[in-house]
Amino acid sequence: MSFTSRLKVLAGSLAACGSLYAGVRYFSDRPQPLSAAEGSNESPVPPLTIPTRSEQMARLRVGEEFDILIIGGGATGCGIALDSVLRGFNTALIERYDFSSGTSSRSTKLIHGGVRYLEKAIKHFDYEQYKLVKEALHERANLLKIAPHLSAPLPIMLPVYRWWQVPYFWVGIKAYDLIAGRQLVKSSYYVSKSKALEEFPMLKNDRLCGGIVYYDGQHNDARMNLAIGLTAAREGATVTNHVEAVGIIKEQSEEGEEVVRGARVRDALTGEEWDVRAKVVINATGPFVDKVRHMDDPEARNLVMPSAGLHIVLPGYYSPRTMGLLDPATSDGRVIFFLPWENLTIAGTTDSPTELTHLPMPREEDIKFILSEIKAYLSPNLSVRRGDVLAAWSGIRPLVFDPNKADTQSVARNHIIEVRDSRLITISGGKWTTYRSMAKDAVDKAVEVGGLGDDRGCLTDGFLLVGGGGWSPTLFIRLIQDYGFDIDVAKNLANTYGDQAPEVAKLAALTGRRWPVLGLRLSQEFPYIEAEVKYAVREYACTAVDVLARRTRLAFLNVQAAHEALPRIMEIMAAELGWDKNRKKHELQRAQVFLETMGYKARTEVRDVNIDLSYQEAKEYGKIFRQFDKDRDGHISIHDLRKALHEMGASVTEEELRELISEVDINKNATIEEEEFLKMMSALKTGEVANSRMASIVQRKRENEQKISVDRSGGGL
Repeated sequence: MSFTSRLKVLAGSLAACGSLYAGVRYFSDRPQPLSAAEGSNESPVPPLTIPTRSEQMARLRVGEEFDILIIGGGATGCGIALDSVLRGFNTALIERYDFSSGTSSRSTKLIHGGVRYLEKAIKHFDYEQYKLVKEALHERANLLKIAPHLSAPLPIMLPVYRWWQVPYFWVGIKAYDLIAGRQLVKSSYYVSKSKALEEFPMLKNDRLCGGIVYYDGQHNDARMNLAIGLTAAREGATVTNHVEAVGIIKEQSEEGEEVVRGARVRDALTGEEWDVRAKVVINATGPFVDKVRHMDDPEARNLVMPSAGLHIVLPGYYSPRTMGLLDPATSDGRVIFFLPWENLTIAGTTDSPTELTHLPMPREEDIKFILSEIKAYLSPNLSVRRGDVLAAWSGIRPLVFDPNKADTQSVARNHIIEVRDSRLITISGGKWTTYRSMAKDAVDKAVEVGGLGDDRGCLTDGFLLVGGGGWSPTLFIRLIQDYGFDIDVAKNLANTYGDQAPEVAKLAALTGRRWPVLGLRLSQEFPYIEAEVKYAVREYACTAVDVLARRTRLAFLNVQAAHEALPRIMEIMAAELGWDKNRKKHELQRAQVFLETMGYKARTEVRDVNIDLSYQEAKEYGKIFRQFDKDRDGHISIHDLRKALHEMGASVTEEELRELISEVDINKNATIEEEEFLKMMSALKTGEVANSRMASIVQRKRENEQKISVDRSGGGL
């Protein structure tokens, strides 16, 4: 491109930036409607306690009529329960699995206003898009305020590789700041190339011009969802998990119409069924709203088009601990975030049509797409390997059709609320950040539809969640000094449970060492301790998956570590909940199925890949294979492996031997054949597999062979 052409492009970009700024001023200067919850409702730490789950179940069974019954325990459902009970309504909530077991625990972990939506709003002078961003920025500030232990500001860098993009992105991000107004997290800023590489050393420096850094929020989504639900329970709502709706109760209204007045429910753990009656029923089941709607009317047109979004977790060395990255334009036009999370790195997301299922599987092509996109932004010195993926999960996002539009293919940009002739209220769409405003709209509609009197109005804006009242950034120091925890354990307790952390600490066992004094870990790699499993039962955890995935985040961080911690978690829960052998077997099977949806097999087993080894490498590994094949029958059996490891001075259990064989046994015949052996070494070479135990044994054997060869030669002397 000539110098004159570049000047024209830059001039056009600056003109576009001017239009962008003018558009923001236009929208910002327009009079805004007053919020129904203007001002803060910040609450002191209340003396109320959280009822036990058995108390909640007993209340649900007693037969009283509730004002509002919510089906669905995700962020929106729990938000509705909290809003409703704070208004003084007799409120109940049921969740088929566990709180946040669906989409709400599978997000990008961001609390954000939506930079992309703002760009669309300005480009098309779309006031509705602008209002979405404005609302989300208010909710971002509120979430950071009401749960300071679970959320924090996060700087995100937008790397710039063309000079003309610098003013364009800079003005766009400054517009984002401007709309936030007094609720600005921190001001955005431009960084030079050298400063960008200082703050994000993993960035590719070739053609890098600099970067724009802006701030959004980050949170522990599943714990946030749980905190909302527990806060509702503390305030008097009947909140229950593992209770599903199996039917809708209808009766004749005074006008002679059939209206919804409750639900037939089933205890998912015992199979017991009973009726729960309510003046109003709200369907807040996310991507599954159509299943509940079809209980009311089997002929109802579907509202939701399910879309799968995949995320992967990589080691912490892929990103700085305090800086995220935004790829604003991937090869297919999507946006990918690359963020530090729990001392590791999370990358996502994709967006593709999917079948509706409670346990979506991560697709290998989506994993490789994300890896290829982040590879384009990272230094060539950092090898982006498939084997570095510690966990991968898919979440189903409910894209909703607007029932109020004649065009049946029109997808709503915000959440929608539908009221059927039977008075069943359905809410779907939206995003995590705006759960509170969605809940407010749903309860407002319930008051209108159900004729509920004595409405105090929405009180959730600024209302502190469980754990947030007495939390401070230095709480972890008190936990170290009072209880003798490791620093990372203390930080995890403080930032997970907030002011309730001392209650968890009281359950912690002695380590038997000089330091730390308390806190037996579930996994040596992570700061989760056994006391958290006991405390999880107080937080309504009923299954091993409830603990692995949502009370702790182990399954989302490292699926292999979660699998290794599973036996001890089950042992503790069995003691706390009185599980018999059959229940323990059932829990183990459920947990193993769940971990497969988090990428366990892909993490621990060699996939059927092409062999990419040189002639010399194949010859050398073939020789090592024959050394392991003690019976000389063309495959490595458990007996062969046991004998080989014994010769190497290693002692392993039968279970460990089976696991080692399983890692490489592609055709599942309980042995390792030479082709499978070579595929394992090839996968290790190409990065398809990393940190394989079997491969490590082979490498140790190879090194020993090389060392022996040198010793026998006299070391060259």
